[in-house]
Amino acid sequence: MSNNNRVNVGLVGIGFMGWIHSLAYARSEMADLVAFATKDPKKQSGDWRGIQGNFGPPGQQISLDGLDVTDSLESLVKLPHVDCIDICLPPHLHVDAAVYAMEHGKDVLIEKPVALSIEGCHRIQEVSKRTGRLAMVAHVLPYMGPFAYATDLARSGKYGPAIGGYFKRVISDPTWIPDFYQADKVGGPLVDLHVHDLHWIQLLFGKPRSAHAVGRMRGSVAKYVHVIYEFESPDIAVSSSSGVIDGPGRPFTHAFELHLQDATVHFEFAAHSDQAEVMPLKVITRDGQVLRPELPAADDISAFQAEIDDMAISVQSRLSAPRLSLDHAAGAVELALDIQSQLIASRR
Repeated sequence: MSNNNRVNVGLVGIGFMGWIHSLAYARSEMADLVAFATKDPKKQSGDWRGIQGNFGPPGQQISLDGLDVTDSLESLVKLPHVDCIDICLPPHLHVDAAVYAMEHGKDVLIEKPVALSIEGCHRIQEVSKRTGRLAMVAHVLPYMGPFAYATDLARSGKYGPAIGGYFKRVISDPTWIPDFYQADKVGGPLVDLHVHDLHWIQLLFGKPRSAHAVGRMRGSVAKYVHVIYEFESPDIAVSSSSGVIDGPGRPFTHAFELHLQDATVHFEFAAHSDQAEVMPLKVITRDGQVLRPELPAADDISAFQAEIDDMAISVQSRLSAPRLSLDHAAGAVELALDIQSQLIASRR
């Protein structure tokens, strides 16, 4: 740990998510990006201008002042002043990178999905337990404005426990993501997309006892699903819809209706090719009020900064924050793969 109690981080994977994470470190008052690893000579020189994604600013030329630049994870973990390795590599590389870093004395923050298989999740869990290193997973959704508000409200108990809801996350075909539909590279819509909601559902309600799905396939990978979840309590009623539709005029939408005992929380956002449309966050109470909470000012990086700060608190306290829980992240992958297996079995 650095002398000023800030957490020093080494970043591996200088693509879109690595760029977004670097912007979050620039804002954080709790963690510093002190090193990064890439095999790309241009990126080693600080030229990140070729990086682009579907939100946030495009990559820029960065200053290398105060940064150690290495060409491999193996070199990165040898830096004694690095406390945590931030893994923004492609999903199929997450497990080996996380295991290597933990076995060499570093905590890890792993971009979602934590792994592409249940075996990969279990391997990270086993190594984290054996080495005593923290393995945290960067599921940013519960740090984003309306989702963060709903998470905090449910945890506060102000309107009673969470008893159900509906969760939606739908995109058009992400042609900009190579290998999106390859189960062993990116994972497809369930593992790469719906995993956000599967993670959040566990934060709100605990892990479902079972999930029952119908949907469409693209080869051996689920393309679009409707899912109903069962919990130990018969009073909890939860469902979700997620996946890819062939409608590039609406490239992205996400929404939720969260049922608390004494209130319903509702939000929806849809990006269309001509404009974005929002149904702002509302809290509809049992006594007939419609409350419209004013959320803190935020931009595309704000949630990632909150996520990074939670990582730093976790490293300092040696206790992973609930929203970064490895168990929740692994459970989300397990649910995604179970849903996909159901759809595959239904076609035999």
